[in-house]
Amino acid sequence: MRLYQSFLLALKNILTSKVRAMLTMLGIIIGVSGVMVIIGMGNGMENYMKSSFKSLGTDLLNVTIIGTGTSKNVGVDDMYQLVYDNPAYLKDITPSVMVPGSVKIGSASLDSTSVSGVSETYAAMKKYGLAGGRFLRYADVESRSSVCVVGSYITKMWFNGDAVGKTIRLNGTAFTIVGALEEQSESEEGGSDDAVYIPYSTAARMTSTGTITSYSFQIVSEDDVAQSKKIVGDALYKVYGTKDAYSIISMSEMLSMMTTMLNVLVTVLAAIAAISLVVGGIGIMNIMLVSVSERTREIGIRKALGAKQRHIMQQFVIEAATLSALGGLVGIGFGYLLSALATVILKQVLDPNLAVVPSLPSILIAFGISAAIGILFGYLPARKAARLNPIDALRYE
Repeated sequence: MRLYQSFLLALKNILTSKVRAMLTMLGIIIGVSGVMVIIGMGNGMENYMKSSFKSLGTDLLNVTIIGTGTSKNVGVDDMYQLVYDNPAYLKDITPSVMVPGSVKIGSASLDSTSVSGVSETYAAMKKYGLAGGRFLRYADVESRSSVCVVGSYITKMWFNGDAVGKTIRLNGTAFTIVGALEEQSESEEGGSDDAVYIPYSTAARMTSTGTITSYSFQIVSEDDVAQSKKIVGDALYKVYGTKDAYSIISMSEMLSMMTTMLNVLVTVLAAIAAISLVVGGIGIMNIMLVSVSERTREIGIRKALGAKQRHIMQQFVIEAATLSALGGLVGIGFGYLLSALATVILKQVLDPNLAVVPSLPSILIAFGISAAIGILFGYLPARKAARLNPIDALRYE
């Protein structure tokens, strides 16, 4: 019997008992759709993390100076010199100073707004665009000017989209807004767009210590993260003599570490979901054993007419594989439906940028496993059918 004829006969037998076939395929359907949704959620989380880290700057090294409690110290000029001496690895630098205190516009206090002291190259390093005005300049840093650049949330909520030239008060000091940034994310209170940027020299003067302990280095290539990190680390170690005096965090390394952890978690969850594929395979084996018992007389007639063992085995294996593959196809459709539903829920509940993204490889793997399980678990019933004695089979009632 040809494979095509065996396939048509398998479809006919499946369609004869639709409800039984659907219940048998249920484990395969749940397994395939579960694997699709879980891997899709993993892909969506990975894309979300990459997008989030991209906004933070995956080509940046964030350095925090803790110090040793002695007179040993690294100044701003030393850090700039480090960039100047290593142009093959380090592209730019910005000191960073967080300014505590109050932010006021008129009589209103902005409790959630962050104030950061940065250099004139900060916007370019972070790839921030301007919606109006200009960013900070070198002259602003040198003269410790009382000027600032504000995020899009402040521009929209407090200045009706036109903040340039207006005034904002930081710790009681009036600052003139010289620029407004474009929206970086969904503008909301306390978010990345609810921020004020001032010259780092001005910010250092406003802090209690007056020192700068945080820096961001922009590296030339993300492929050279490790070497760039080593250059900065070696320079700091020469000054302090201990690695406890500073910390260097690479955004790209952190992203890679988090992605690895996420992939491990998704793999474990997908493996758990795939257990239902095994359960579905057991269901197929069970129903095929029942089918062999129900069609014993048919098997005897076919053997009496000259059918060989391999023909009988082929027929039952193909029927089991067809049943499993149909379950896989239905599972794929159901998986896409669940993915779309999950995406809608995630965007409404958690974040508009989150989505469940099923990948083609995961779909092909899940479908291939479902078909393979049909063949694997269909082999035992097929073997039993092929070994039936034709005389005993013909006598079977």
